[in-house]
Amino acid sequence: MKMNPLGCTGLAVSELCLGTMTFGTQTDEVESHKQIDMALDGEINFIDTAEMYPVNPVSAETIGNSERIIGNWVAKSGRRADMLIATKHSGEGLKAVRDGAPISAATISSAIEASLERLQTDVIDLYQFHWPNRGSYMFRQNWSYDPSSSAVTRAEIVENMEECLDALAHEVDRGTIRAFGLSNESAWGTAQWLAAAERTGGPRVASIQNEYSLVCRMADTDLAELMVHEDVGLLPFSPLGTGLLTGKYQNGAIPKGSRKSISEGLGGRNSERIYPAVDAYLKLAADHGVDPIHMALIWSARRPFVASSIFGATTCTQLEHILSATETTLTDELMSDIDAVHRQHPMPY
Repeated sequence: MKMNPLGCTGLAVSELCLGTMTFGTQTDEVESHKQIDMALDGEINFIDTAEMYPVNPVSAETIGNSERIIGNWVAKSGRRADMLIATKHSGEGLKAVRDGAPISAATISSAIEASLERLQTDVIDLYQFHWPNRGSYMFRQNWSYDPSSSAVTRAEIVENMEECLDALAHEVDRGTIRAFGLSNESAWGTAQWLAAAERTGGPRVASIQNEYSLVCRMADTDLAELMVHEDVGLLPFSPLGTGLLTGKYQNGAIPKGSRKSISEGLGGRNSERIYPAVDAYLKLAADHGVDPIHMALIWSARRPFVASSIFGATTCTQLEHILSATETTLTDELMSDIDAVHRQHPMPY
């Protein structure tokens, strides 16, 4: 397994990261623990979760259960030192967590303490802010995104960032977190966090966890330039396009137990444009003699600004197939053909 630096932290992460948003809904605890063991045996050393997980659906009754399942594995296995754990502080608007309170200096310490208790660990390796308080264009909100309509001023945004960094610095000093990352963030927002860290001496942004795949390439321009020059690693989520790039939903198919069987809209990704795009990528993989799942995963994992690509697997059978992706090589010709398909289907959802 290829290992990559996580920003400037000194931590090295595997190019693939085990995502756990289904742990506790689609994937029960026994299967989840088997997946963690399999991932470690496959040389994955990085696992990602969040205090709001599991999803599909998100509910007040299950909030925190993905962290609890991981924590039970930590306690049972005794292998905490073999795995880097990333989790997230929920942002404004999620009523089931702190009644939807925004991320602030007042919420950080208690949120970290609660995650540590559920994870049954003394330290979180990467602590991420799940959603910017000011909002984001991620999850299909780019179609109507209008930052000029925000009621929050630049001064208020920057003041909140500095206060949060002070609180995070205290947690680093306490030894409860090792590194700080963002999620669903923009180039401008990340630049402000980096500048605020220079002013305050707070922890520097190590990573950004944004959606990124063959069918969602919004990170390729301004954000990519920032990440390359500022040594911030991208952690792509949904590198398989919520399963669309596997081809399992083509021709109207909805496999039993799949995400689409629970959430038909796939978070706004289920559009009339996506299926011709997927057909084009499936044909491309076949023409080049590569597995389409492996092609999509390795393409996302080996982009020059990516630290680790986060995938999810409902079953151990799916995970076994994913783990063999690291043996895949994408030729220059295939990479060129991928870009040609992207030009034909630039924003399919």
